[in-house]
Amino acid sequence: MEEEKREQEKPEEKIEPCENAENCSKNKKKDKKEAKLEEKISFLEKEVDKWKNSYYRSYADTENLRKELEKDYREALKYRLSSFIEDLIPALDAFDAALGVEVTDEKLKNYLLGFTYIHNNLLNILEKEGIKVLDTKVGEVFDERTMHAIEVDESEESEKPIVKEIKAKGYKLHDHLLRPILVKVTKAKEISKEKKLDA
Repeated sequence: MEEEKREQEKPEEKIEPCENAENCSKNKKKDKKEAKLEEKISFLEKEVDKWKNSYYRSYADTENLRKELEKDYREALKYRLSSFIEDLIPALDAFDAALGVEVTDEKLKNYLLGFTYIHNNLLNILEKEGIKVLDTKVGEVFDERTMHAIEVDESEESEKPIVKEIKAKGYKLHDHLLRPILVKVTKAKEISKEKKLDA
């Protein structure tokens, strides 16, 4: 009989957590702690994402800056001689003018030969550094990309402007035009308005 009573009492001993005041306060404290921890975890996860994004953005910006600086450095190296060549061009023009003079005196011919040798050596050195001498021939069509007309022959007209005289050679450093070829050209025929409308 006593055992039956004990067995019947056992299920009644199971008290709901909040019926017991001590258990209830402990459970509430646990729930509050868990909620605070979950809130803190959520906040920290957001912070991690924020700093991760910030890091990747900074890393990408740094990489882009590094690439731009490397490109600028390569460009600066490539064109480092630009101002030096521009200062040297008048001396090269003087060489061209001196070598273009026809002489009959033997002594002057020897001097001219020496000047030619120096001039050729100088041009070879410049060519190794990426400088290209631009030249043209009389009778060729004027090319505005590499030539500059400093004089126009008004008496002679042609379909397109033609090089009549070469005043000075042009110079190019890699793909950068330092000075165009200076030329005298023939006057281009003006196309009438009717012809323009037909085209």
